[in-house]
Amino acid sequence: MSGKLYGVGVGPGAPDLITLRAWRLITGAQVIAYPAPDSGQSFARSIVAGCLRKDQIEIPIVVPMRVERFPAAQVYDEASENIVAHLDAGRDVIVLCEGDPFFYGSFMYVYERLSDKYDCEVVPGVSSIMTGAAVSGIPLAARNDVLTILPGPLPDDELTERINATDALVIMKVGRHLKRIRDLLNELNLLDKAIYLERVSLGEQRTMPLADMTDESAPYFSMITIYKGAEPWIDTAKMNVTNHD
Repeated sequence: MSGKLYGVGVGPGAPDLITLRAWRLITGAQVIAYPAPDSGQSFARSIVAGCLRKDQIEIPIVVPMRVERFPAAQVYDEASENIVAHLDAGRDVIVLCEGDPFFYGSFMYVYERLSDKYDCEVVPGVSSIMTGAAVSGIPLAARNDVLTILPGPLPDDELTERINATDALVIMKVGRHLKRIRDLLNELNLLDKAIYLERVSLGEQRTMPLADMTDESAPYFSMITIYKGAEPWIDTAKMNVTNHD
């Protein structure tokens, strides 16, 4: 019989935010696969390092961390072939994914290639968005508010249209787009409602009003939250956000 493929969310970074189900699967697995940069350590692996055993087989899925385009399809084709070899040998394979596998998660590209051929289960993880709301003490949305999640690389005109159409929003993948996004929010008179969050749940976490963030760029694991809805107590909560620099 073939092994089973698991896509396991490992949360935003703090090891104690791994779910019990994820922990059980990871500690019992024979084969662990995870995304890894072409230089430096894998963030997903670092989250679960305390769960791993020396006898487990590891499959790094090396994804270049760079701005220019690279053959992503080839990366996931090769990774899937490596995973298939273990599945066909009857070994279950756990594929780690930061945050949640189906929320901007790299696992979905393995799932796309293998889920119609092998038994597959997706194990949800704690999202950085939910963690960001928790660490900032500011709710994301209330009552009938519409919450919109936007990728930072979107062009200004599309960001503006979507920002104007929602009550609350989270801008992900801020990175090198930080200054452009901050300038845009200033033009939209929303800078005073924006909260900047970086590396949430980790020791180097930073949380502050976006107006206080003067850097030109930000790490990949950063986001901006904005609330425009009708709940006044959320505005009061914003006033209590301090600069955890």
